[in-house]
Formats: sequence, C-alpha cells, structure tokens
Amino acid sequence: MGNPSLCFKFTVVLSLSLAVSSSFHLPTFSSSPFSIKATSSPPKASASDLLLLLGSREQAAIINTQEADELRSCLKFLVPFSPNQANTNLERYSIGHREILFEYGNNRRRPGENFCGRRRRNEDELIWWPPEPVMELARLAVDSGGDPAAIQRALDPTMIPVPDVEGSKEYRCELTRTPYGRRFIDEELNSYLAFLFELIATRGPTVGLNVSLDRYDLFHGHLFLARDSGRLGILFHAKEYPACEKEVFPYNMGYCQIGSNVRYDDSMNLRNILWLAPLPSSSTKAWVAPGVLVVLDAHPGGIIYRDLIPEYVNYARTIYEDDFGDVVVDVNYLNVGGVAADYQVFIC
Repeated sequence: MGNPSLCFKFTVVLSLSLAVSSSFHLPTFSSSPFSIKATSSPPKASASDLLLLLGSREQAAIINTQEADELRSCLKFLVPFSPNQANTNLERYSIGHREILFEYGNNRRRPGENFCGRRRRNEDELIWWPPEPVMELARLAVDSGGDPAAIQRALDPTMIPVPDVEGSKEYRCELTRTPYGRRFIDEELNSYLAFLFELIATRGPTVGLNVSLDRYDLFHGHLFLARDSGRLGILFHAKEYPACEKEVFPYNMGYCQIGSNVRYDDSMNLRNILWLAPLPSSSTKAWVAPGVLVVLDAHPGGIIYRDLIPEYVNYARTIYEDDFGDVVVDVNYLNVGGVAADYQVFIC
C-alpha cells in the first residue's frame, strides 16, 4: 500500500458512492453537426432497461435485442437466473432454509458448507423466493405504487447508536449517513439482509469478486423502489475505500480511507452488486419474476461502463442507486465486535 501522506497532496476528494465535485469531471467535447452520421448509433442502456431484462420474459422482450445481448454479457450471476420460474406457495421453507437465516442473523455462519449441494440449493431458493416477510415487503412496495414511506413504516422506531466500527472513530471516520440506525420490526427481515451480505462475500470469488466484510470494502447497500414498477431492490457497493496509492489510485477520500488495504485493480469493475426481490403482479396475486442476485460488470468497453457509469466517476466504476428508482434507506452491515467479530445491521 502506498504512503498515505502522498495522498493528502491531492486537492481532490473522491467518494465512490457520493456525488463528486463537478470540477473534476473528465474533459468533454462538443460534437460538430458535421460529425453526425446517418447510421444508427448503438442503443443507450438505462438502469430501467436492466430492471426489465431481469424481470419476466415479457418485460425482457421489450428491450432492443442488441442492447439486451450487450447487457447480458456484463451480468455475473451469484445465483442462477431463472426468469421462467414460478412459485407462489409461501409455505415452502424447509428446516434447512430457516437454519441458514438463523445462522446469518445470529453470527453463526458456516461458510465452509456453502458449496454443499443441498445447502447451496437452499441458498439459491432463498434468493428466488425469500421468506414470507420479504415477499410481503416486496408486495407492499408494488401495491403502494413505489412509496418509500410504505417501507419505512416497517422499521422499528427505536434509534440504535452506531458504535465504533473497527477503529473508525480513532480517525474521525463516519461510515453511516446518520450516527444512529434502525432495524426492521420483523427480525427475519434483518436476518435476510445479513444473509445477502454474507452470500455476496462467499460466492463473489466464483465470478472474480473477492471482497471482505469490513469498513473499507463491502459494508453497505442502498435499498430502492424501482421507478417504473415499484420493485424492491438493493444496490450494494463493494471496494468502497481503496487504498491511496500514487501510481494506481492517487485520490484522497478522507478519514475513512486511512488504513485501507483494498487494492485498486480489475476487481473494481465488479463493485456494483444488485439484489432484486421477486416481482409481484400489479393486477393479481401472482408473482411474475423470482428474485435476483447479480454482479454488474463495469469493465471498460462494456455497455454498463459506457451507459450506466457517469463519466465523472468512471475511474471508480460507481453506479448510482437513484438511477434505479427512489432510495428508501441505506443498509449497513458492520462489524462492531472486538477480538471476536460481531456483525450487526444498521438501517439509516
């Protein structure tokens, strides 16, 4: 890791998940009217297009074929994608499903077992068709017309102070939007959030994403309601505070970057991870698409890098959550333990 003192010689402060000063935009050039050609340009993708592609087959068919193919080439699924799968029976959870959520909700994870056949299938099913409280929240999101307040009312009003996280207070680092957090009233929802973070960390290496659940890397996501459909989702950001290194990442990101050992390398292309809840029909009680957990590959030259990454943060590979819809809350998964790890959910 480079000498941190080198970083503070830079006057620019770059945040991977917050807006960056417009004064640091990469240069842009006005197009001459003489450069316009009669040939059609490649289709420009949007976050809404991506959500359609990850919805039902009928929704995916709306997307331009070329655009759809390009988007699919940049999707790395952590759980197999099954858009045809239909399952409306909410009384389908085995003891294995409930044991998995209990472990994640109570810091009793057994990562070594995650690739055993039956356990892996149970985890897949928890993404496709989550526990009833998650399904109810997903239904509420759509039935409310995508109203963030409807989701916020499911939170316990108790304010929980965010404690010191891995020595962050020593460096005056504030990791969360507010100094306190909340949790869902239904504990199964909180356990499910913990499950998502742990599953990303466990399965990430299978697609080239090696992450740590710590305050420099993967510790937060942004819960949103899709603008057009009301679908419930979370956009996770990994590699949040890469180490300041003169040659590869010479950017001062403030107090929370101090001490980081996260290297800036090709894995930054994979720092955006998307979870989508199952999608309910807006007119019947049916479910039209299962849940999704996918890494969005923002490698240069790909359609996600070209169309979904703002130019002024393309070096950071940041996709912004409000491109998908209305942001409801931030979901933080923080290690507040000492010698022994103690991960807890804080919703801000």
